[in-house]
Amino acid sequence: MKAVLNEAQRCPLNGRTPNTGCRGSIPAGAALSAWLVLAAGAAAAQEAPVDLELVLAVDVSRSMDLDELRLQREGYVRAFRNPLVANAIRYGGTGRIAVTYVEWAGPGEHRIIAPWTGIANAVDAEDFAELLAGDPIGNMRGTSISGAIAFGARLFNGNGFHGRRRLIDVSGDGPNKDGVPVLAARQAALERGIVINGLPIQLTAPDLSGPFEIVPLDIYYQDCVIGGFGAF
Repeated sequence: MKAVLNEAQRCPLNGRTPNTGCRGSIPAGAALSAWLVLAAGAAAAQEAPVDLELVLAVDVSRSMDLDELRLQREGYVRAFRNPLVANAIRYGGTGRIAVTYVEWAGPGEHRIIAPWTGIANAVDAEDFAELLAGDPIGNMRGTSISGAIAFGARLFNGNGFHGRRRLIDVSGDGPNKDGVPVLAARQAALERGIVINGLPIQLTAPDLSGPFEIVPLDIYYQDCVIGGFGAF
């Protein structure tokens, strides 16, 4: 009989948990398109109001191979070029969202590819997609999901926009290996009303011999990473 693990056992410091099998992953672009179609809401009537403040936090650690890195970047580029996304934004309460795109790896290893940008129509979305498409994909050491969440949460401070919903989309190909425990970073973000989505990426079979591998990755993200109302 398989042992039932509590939350602390499933999500310990540095991602050491038992291997339990493997499932498929969620393409980043498809997930963003689906979420934006369903989730645009009304914004508060304040200066620079938006329906959503969105941090796209993408893993560029050394464990990410070139195919996975391209999947992340091209997925988001295609998503913002998808007419469904522009239509979803247009039919929100304010008809506008704010988004920023960040690469992350180990603690303190972050690079903002696209600063906070207001998107209200297909032209704005295409401009944002072009900005992403034109920047070389980075690669850095370490894998700190907790660091990505904490850095993403700080980006909401003084960003020039105000939305009822604040969301961090974290994509990656493995568990938290560096920095503070992921549960602590998640709790700190949730206490600020920030929702965290997880987009696990695993295009190849995991290396089960490594001390940090965790499968199924989607279950790890579900148990240890995502949180808040409507998170997936």
